Amino acid sequence: MIIYATEVQTINSFVRLESLKEVYGLIWIFVPIFSLVLGIITGVLVIVWLEREISAGIQQRIGPEYAGPLGILQALADGTKLLFKEDLRPSRGNTPLFSIGPSIAVISILLSYSVIPFSNHLVLADLNIGIFLWIAISSVAPIGLLMSGYGSNNKYSFLGGLRAAAQAISYEIPLTLCVLSISLLSNSLSTVDIVEAQSKYGFWGWNLWRQPIGFIIFLISSLAECERLPFDLPEAEEELIAGYQTEYSGIKFGLFYVASYLNLLISSLFVTVLYLGGWNISIPYISILELFEKDQIFGTTIGIFITLAKTYLFLFISIATRWTLPRLRMDQLLNLGWKFLLPISLGNLLLTTSFQLFSL
Repeated sequence: MIIYATEVQTINSFVRLESLKEVYGLIWIFVPIFSLVLGIITGVLVIVWLEREISAGIQQRIGPEYAGPLGILQALADGTKLLFKEDLRPSRGNTPLFSIGPSIAVISILLSYSVIPFSNHLVLADLNIGIFLWIAISSVAPIGLLMSGYGSNNKYSFLGGLRAAAQAISYEIPLTLCVLSISLLSNSLSTVDIVEAQSKYGFWGWNLWRQPIGFIIFLISSLAECERLPFDLPEAEEELIAGYQTEYSGIKFGLFYVASYLNLLISSLFVTVLYLGGWNISIPYISILELFEKDQIFGTTIGIFITLAKTYLFLFISIATRWTLPRLRMDQLLNLGWKFLLPISLGNLLLTTSFQLFSL
């Protein structure tokens, strides 16, 4: 069989075209992931700046003002400084555990963002078990903190790691029971379905009004999960120097810093999705769903703006709480979780289940 030169060129160009299509396909797979990561990093930088400004306002001082306009680049300057600092390791510590710990803490929290619906058409993975995926992945972060504390070969660090693990276990159970109550009301574990279930009845359909007890428990548990005051016992400065972060420096210390703010942002986003109606807002004579149908890009942009506005409103509450309430003792923290929040959240779940059964 004779194959002419023109046919060979055609075959080669076709093969080249197919390979280019495969490369473009791979690039387009990673574009939404990198866009989400970039958005999350920007959100963290904004949170750090907001916390410093709000804290300065509460304490009647100036706050950051030199790094960029209104000190908005202060967090970026701090991150750059940590990036170029020397990475010190304890000579008698467990080096593999010491090195892996911060990465596990950050990656486990970052994966949780994949199920957050920022708008009607903007979610990385709309899974049927989205809520449970978040709970399962977030349970891995304390393991990283425990590894860091143990690998440091330092009593203060190890005690901080143990406290982080005990605190996470104590407050994850009430938080999970509150999430189960929400999934029962929405008949779904998908984050998108939960938001759409709240949008049926407008402002008064938000789960905040249908589950007020669950909202308060979720709020307290999420603050404890983020290790924010008054629940910052794993890194209590007066007792444990810096807890599990004591032996860390440079980029690894920066990863812990980023992980705490990532955790705060994801908790605020889940409060918005589960209790505050997500991207929906009730305005008389204006339906957000109609905006989505008329212009998808404009509707998506409005949805993102509404989601972030609700999220940062909750963040303000978390930041203000830091300078309002004193730190609890360890026994008080565990008593609050096991003796109060757990029975109340279990009773709330039973009430919700009974209500759903009788309404059938």
